[in-house]
Order: sequence, then structure tokens, then C-alpha cells
Amino acid sequence: MRTSSISQLSLTLLALLWGQSAAALDVGGYIRALGGANSESGDAACFKLEGAGSKYRLGNECEIYGELMLGQQLATLSGGGTIKGNVMFSLFKPTSDSAMLTDKDADLDVAQAYIQAENLAALNGGGVWAGRRYYKREDVHISDYFYWNPQGLGAGIEDVPVGGVKLSYALFREDNEDQARKATRHDFQVRGVQANTDGELEFGLSLIPDAGLAAGGDDGWALTVQHRQNKLFGDGWNKLAVQYGQGPGTGLGGTGALTNTSDVKRWRVVDGIYAQLTPKLGGMLTAVYQKDESNTGDQTWTSIGGRLTYGVSRQFKMQAELGHDRVKPSGGDTRNLTKLTIAPTWAIAPDFWSRPELRVFYTYARWNDAAALAANGSSDAAVASMSSTGVFAGANHGSTVGLQFEGWW
Repeated sequence: MRTSSISQLSLTLLALLWGQSAAALDVGGYIRALGGANSESGDAACFKLEGAGSKYRLGNECEIYGELMLGQQLATLSGGGTIKGNVMFSLFKPTSDSAMLTDKDADLDVAQAYIQAENLAALNGGGVWAGRRYYKREDVHISDYFYWNPQGLGAGIEDVPVGGVKLSYALFREDNEDQARKATRHDFQVRGVQANTDGELEFGLSLIPDAGLAAGGDDGWALTVQHRQNKLFGDGWNKLAVQYGQGPGTGLGGTGALTNTSDVKRWRVVDGIYAQLTPKLGGMLTAVYQKDESNTGDQTWTSIGGRLTYGVSRQFKMQAELGHDRVKPSGGDTRNLTKLTIAPTWAIAPDFWSRPELRVFYTYARWNDAAALAANGSSDAAVASMSSTGVFAGANHGSTVGLQFEGWW
């Protein structure tokens, strides 16, 4: 278990939770696990393109990963406000077959530990918080891609109603425990700006003013504008985000490399759409365009993919996921990866989001020579599997068959 910079806070919160009534303890969690065999007679192998920010996850997550969230109301304030403590533990254990993966030990960590006060009369119903937190993250589920991710260790004022919108400000000192250097990051957000029927705009501004002092880079900043359309085909939605950042702001919500100077820039457009078209047929589609610029060269990443689910019966559904990633570095060959998964699935209900579910899957991937060459030396097992010395060395395709479990509560 790694030493956490907030271990003292997490132990204090845990003691507070333990000391309260067990009946009032809120418990939530998530778990996934995958095991199988690849077409070269080894353990399960997964596939990701070097330079891509994500991979399509159905039948393509070679690990055991779990989260356990404990929450406890600690006090009730006058005016209806509450104070609550939250602690989340996480477990990660890789299971892939990769020559580059030398450490398969389980990694147990404290992912979140924070205190929050909600519905405060002094803030017109807003709240305050402090600690380590997964803060206002936005993701694409089928690729597990958190494109707007201002999480970290800090404190803030949250969701304060002003003129029909909600304002939030947070001050962070670090994004994660593994950062070699820390920098202060200011996060401003405005949400709930009505744009059209069942649609709203959301804005985020990230400022990293002291990066130059920390690591020799320049100050950084990033801007995110997102349109969220709700009630598509019932409970469906569409999220379209446009993002720009420079210097250490290329994390686009989080903190990028602190050595980045102002010539380092990143543009990104992300679109994700989900719909349950009928009680049996559901799906999600996504597309990403990202361009990185610097005086040492540019790189473009594009991605498009989708997952469809069809409920054959009340507790059995078929799933299929197809995704394609392309990375074009300036002065280099274009890398390509296409991945297809077919997964007959047992689930508690036939809709897209029903969990838990147990999948029998077959995953097939094909990539080009440029992708294999770029994968050489990667420490990411999913990338390294495609390298010239990896599981599928000398080939431009491979497959995995196995079982995958996913559940949350």
C-alpha cells in the first residue's frame, strides 16, 4: 500500500465514520475484473494505441479494479445544512500478459478523503469542502475517458446559486500522489446556463500561476465549454465539449507537465451520446479530436467508436463494441488501431446501464507497423502488447477470449 499524503485525514475521517451509527453509514462501490487467454496462448492481453488518451474498454481492461466509498453524515446545521465525511478506498491489480509488466502486485490506495458541508443557508444552498476528491469529473463511459478531470487535493466553494446558474471555485495543490512536483491550480466553474430546451452550457477555467517557479515552465491555463443536452429518447443525453489549454494547462482541467512552456498547446473536441432507444436496444457513441502543438513537433489524435446492447431476454443481452484510434505525429508515420469486441452477457436487466453483469467476450484488434514501432519500450501493458517484442511480436493483429465482470452499487 502506498503512503498517502492525506493518510492522516483519511484515518481521522474513518474514525469519525466508525464512531457514528452504523445504520446511517452510506456505502457505495464499483468493481470490475477480467481474465482470459490471448491468441498466442498466454494470459489475457489488451490493446491501446501509443499517443491515444484512452482505449475502448469492453473486453479490453486487463486488471482487477475496485472502489469502496464510505460516507457518513456527521452533523446537521441550522437552516437544513449538513456536514458529511467521505472516504474511498481503491484496489488495482493488473492481470495482463505483457513482458513489460514486471509488477503484478495489488495496489491499495485512499482515492478520496474529504469533508463537505452542503445546503448552507449562508451560501444560498451552496456548499464547501476540503480534502482529496474526484471533483466534477466528466467522462465517456465506453472508453473510461475523463476528458474534464479537475480532481485533486484541495478545498472549495461549490454550486452556489447566482442568477439562475451555479458557481464553484476550488483551489488545488496536487492532482495525484505520484506527481514529482506540485503546483497550485485554481478551478472556476459555471454550470446550468440555459441554452435551449433541455439543454445547458457549462464553463470551466483552470489557472496554474506558479508553474514556472516550480519546474522552470511557464504559467498555464485551460478553458472548457460544454453543451449538455438532456432527455434524448427518454433518459438519453449528448455532451459536446470544446477545450483549449497551454503550458501546464494542457491537462485541460487537471495539471499538465510543469516543464511545459507557453508554446505547448492542446486543442480537444469530445462528443458523447447515449440513448436507450427501446426497452431492449441501447447504445453509446463517441468521437474525439485532439491536437498537441509545440516547437518540437505536433501530434493529432482522433478516435471514433460505439457500443450497442440488445436485451435478448430479461437477464441476457448481447453487446458489441467497435472503436478506431488514429495518431499522426508530425514528421512520423500515422498509427492506427481498430478493436472489436462481441460479448454475450448475463445481467440483472436488459438495458444499457444494468449492473452487475458477467460477460463472455471475444476481442479482436488490428494495428499497423507504425503502431507496433511506437509501442516499443512502453510501460503501459495494453500498448506494449502490440510492440515488436510484445505478446504479438511480428504480427499486426491479435485477440483475447475470456470473462469480464462489472458491477456498481
